[in-house]
Formats: sequence, C-alpha cells, structure tokens
Amino acid sequence: MIYYKTREEIELIRKSCLLTCATIAEVAKYIKPGMTPKKLDDIAFSFIKDNGATPAFLGYGAKGHEFPATCCISVNDAVVHGIPKDIELKPGDIISIDTGTNLNGFIGDSAYTFAVGEIAPETQQLLKITKESLYKGIAQAVVGKRIGDIGYAVQEHTEFKHKYGVVRELSGHGLGKSLHEDPEVPNYGRRGNGIKLQEALVIAIEPMINLGVKEVCHGEDGWTIYTQDNKPSAHYEHTICVRKSKADILSSFELVEKAEKENIELTSYFY
Repeated sequence: MIYYKTREEIELIRKSCLLTCATIAEVAKYIKPGMTPKKLDDIAFSFIKDNGATPAFLGYGAKGHEFPATCCISVNDAVVHGIPKDIELKPGDIISIDTGTNLNGFIGDSAYTFAVGEIAPETQQLLKITKESLYKGIAQAVVGKRIGDIGYAVQEHTEFKHKYGVVRELSGHGLGKSLHEDPEVPNYGRRGNGIKLQEALVIAIEPMINLGVKEVCHGEDGWTIYTQDNKPSAHYEHTICVRKSKADILSSFELVEKAEKENIELTSYFY
C-alpha cells in the first residue's frame, strides 16, 4: 500500500534526511587511507545519537538476521549493504556510505560514494555518471509521470550510453515512518510503465551502478551484495517528494560535497 504524506509529515522527513546527510558529511571528514569502515561507523553512530535521533539501519531486518551497524559501508566491488569491517582503507579504493536516521518518528535515507585518495580514471568516471543518473531520475519524479520513467532515465544514462551494469535485484523505495515502503523504484524500466506518480509521494531514488556486468552475488555475511565480476560499483541516493513541476529533494549533498572537497584536498597533500 502506498502512503501519501501530509505537509507536516514531509517536513519531518526532510529534517531526518538533512540529519542523515549531515551524518554522511561528518563521516566523510575521516575517509582516508588507514581508516577502517568500523571506525567510520562508530563516528556515524555517535553523531546520530548526539543529534537526538536513532540509526534507522541498526537492528533492521527479520528477527535473528538484524543488520548489525549504523551504516551500510560498501568498498570497491561491494554494491550495497556492506557490514563495516576492521580492514584499513587503501589509496585507490572507493567507499559508499549509506545510512538512515529516525528523527521524531520519520526516516531519512541517503547514500554517497567517495574516492579514497586518487582512483583509476575509469572508476572516477563511474562515480560521475552514476551521480548524474541520480539527478536524471529525479527529473522524472513529477506528477503524471510513471515509475518506469524514473528507471528508464537512470538506465538510459548509465547502461545505454556508457555500457555500465544496472543492478536489477535492488531498487529504490518509498519511505516515511518505515524505512522501506511501497512503491519499489527500480533503476531500469520502460517509459510510461508502472504506477502513475502523484503529489506528496515520498520515495528514495538510488542508482546502484556497476563498472562491469549487472549481475551480483551475496556475501557470506548474509548482507553484503558484491558485483559478480569483482569490478567496482557506485551508489548515490536522494529522498525526494513528487511535485507537479519539479521534484522536491528532501535530502541534500551540500555538506557532503563540501566535506568531500576538503577531504580530497587534505588527502592529496598528505598522500
């Protein structure tokens, strides 16, 4: 069932989304060679708690199979749902930070992929194109369009133009009081297909794009999803609200991009 949000609910989701992005920005300050995903996750946990919220991902899932961390931290060929490990990051790695916060009973969700030092040009291009595809999908999230229009816009830019692999098994989603609500928002599809978008629908659009093939496999930890050919994967996510003329982006990369830029400058100086 799809739940359309009231004006007050949308503003509460926005506050949670902005805190989520502030959390990613705080984590980004510490991304460097030698840092571990586990330490980054600890930073995120403390930041969320210090700001009066709770981590939306921690404990998520079926009983006995709960996610054990604040962030999904996925490195290199890990697509999504990576459990933060105590393994040091290396120059040339890429790392996706995907997290959510629960503030005043509503969820915020966002993700961003970072370079660790200087990365291969083809990987840098993957990040650029994946991020561009996010905004192309968002441009379709207006009243009267359909879910398939969003997916097609992402797929057209990444798979059709650049021959990247668009993951089929995972998708964006609705959210509000719950982390995952209807509808599913695939990153591929046909124009004019799927449910018609209506005012006040809140969804997370999140391209997960592989440098190589689209196929993925599950890790032994029961959570992490990897590319089947072990090539890198990028992941960017915004939470948006469908509007008549232009989607309202409830999350923001402003602080994230600022932290990314400062981190690149600092990392370049020391490494």
